[in-house]
Amino acid sequence: MSKEKTSHFRTTELANLPSQVGTMKAMTVKSPALSARADLSIFIPDQAKDLSKVPVVILLHGVWGSHWVWSLMGEAHLTLQQMIDAGELPPMILAMPSDGLWGDGSGYLKHAHQDFEKWIVEDVPHAVSEATGNALTAPHFIAGLSMGGFGALRLGAKHPDRFAAFVGHSSITDIAQLPLFVEESLSDYTQEDPSDHSVLETILKHRASLRPFRFDCGVDDLLIEHNRELKRAFDEAGIDHEYEEHPGGHEWPYWVTHLRETLRFFAKQLA
Repeated sequence: MSKEKTSHFRTTELANLPSQVGTMKAMTVKSPALSARADLSIFIPDQAKDLSKVPVVILLHGVWGSHWVWSLMGEAHLTLQQMIDAGELPPMILAMPSDGLWGDGSGYLKHAHQDFEKWIVEDVPHAVSEATGNALTAPHFIAGLSMGGFGALRLGAKHPDRFAAFVGHSSITDIAQLPLFVEESLSDYTQEDPSDHSVLETILKHRASLRPFRFDCGVDDLLIEHNRELKRAFDEAGIDHEYEEHPGGHEWPYWVTHLRETLRFFAKQLA
């Protein structure tokens, strides 16, 4: 008699959403990391429907947003499906979680009573696996924009066992920059480990186990000088990375355009 499979989550709600391509799912789970409900959108391209170990790309949103922005504002699923159809990418699943919906943005950090980092690193992969039947051991990648870039660069560096590569677009590089976007006090984001305040310090701390990573920023972005400073610091420290600047600001047209480079970068790691 086989043992009945148990869910990672106490409660789950799952539904298919209308989509021009592939299959889009909306999911709400009771997150163990948050002790609260949390949402994510999951996109399965047509070519992945009968596969069981498909690479998963987790896309983190910025402040003020939620799980729906990468699809409805960023058209990430359309970009992915087009690139797979064109033979540029192998089949990949997109996971687009909320940040936990704390304040203007959780920072994807551990807070006093909720662990928004653990939500992304542990709960989201379980949610994708349960919603799609995809193997939890499939390769996972992580990318994000703005606050999501801060999250992706830090979590990718801290969890090489989970993420095979990571990317930041227009990234906040230190929690000191959060007041540019949020009204909550910086004291709410203070971490026990000061290295968690900074992308640079996180990456330096975990340099021995770093997976491939890249980041980029628009030349008209309010965060451009912070990203340039981060690039210079990596060069001085001898940290292997890719960095690019492009025309554009802190806006969706920039992120829509440069998501393609992120997906190609992830596909390259699978080759």
